[in-house]
Amino acid sequence: MGAAVAVAAVGAVLALSGSDSPLRGPFTLFFLLAAPATAVGAALRGLKPCPRTVVSVAGAIAIDLLVAQGMLAVHRWSVTGGIIAVTVISTLALVPVTVRRHLGRAARNRG
Repeated sequence: MGAAVAVAAVGAVLALSGSDSPLRGPFTLFFLLAAPATAVGAALRGLKPCPRTVVSVAGAIAIDLLVAQGMLAVHRWSVTGGIIAVTVISTLALVPVTVRRHLGRAARNRG
């Protein structure tokens, strides 16, 4: 898990910095799939692992395509903007799930 987070973070940093590294493409693609898939997967805790993985990857692809389509529709396409938009959407989807889970744990510990 830690290695996946590191690879995704490096991909985002390489894309945002405009580096000419040969690892920029694969690491950025990994980030664009992993960030939204993690957010969608966290929201689907009730599913078994295999269906959750399939739905998470499908959700990640849908989020990426919707971001690209939206940026193209308003004529504001840029790699940096796409990375930032996917990051913001993934964060906004992941934070409520994490907060809810933390509050549920705190309530169980008190009661």
